[in-house]
Amino acid sequence: MRRLFKWALDTEKEHNLHVLKEVHLFKGLSRKLLRKLLIDLVEKEYEAGETVFAEGDAGKALYVILDGSVKIVKKTNSGEKVLATLGQGSYFGELALINQSPRFASAITEEKANLLIMYKSYFDNLIKGNSAISSRVLLNLVSSLSNYVGKNHPVDEEAEEVVSQTDG
Repeated sequence: MRRLFKWALDTEKEHNLHVLKEVHLFKGLSRKLLRKLLIDLVEKEYEAGETVFAEGDAGKALYVILDGSVKIVKKTNSGEKVLATLGQGSYFGELALINQSPRFASAITEEKANLLIMYKSYFDNLIKGNSAISSRVLLNLVSSLSNYVGKNHPVDEEAEEVVSQTDG
């Protein structure tokens, strides 16, 4: 209760709540549930150029960018390739909530960044103990992952035709 009261008096948390409200992963959660998440998640500041995680590291957490920017970088034969540059309200590392397989790419801050961290252990406890939050987050996570798979592995025309024939 003391943490909640202290949080309510912290005006900086209002900014974080506003950012979290716009994150697709938490779409559909009430302000009350978002506040609960903010109380329990870890907030960490990173300096420009700091590595959040490196390609090949075990996935242990999901990150939400509260302020600043992060670039996702993949090693290639010719050096490094920037796959994406993410800003406020973006999240990355979501596969770590499902399993702890090695990271596909590195995450490096482009500028000073403030990140909100959801560790897999917290997410696992959330699934067991708070169905209101976990069910919404899981649905949003599945939606994001299915969009990702669809963009990166388009269905060929022949397969589409077979699917449409079986549908009706």
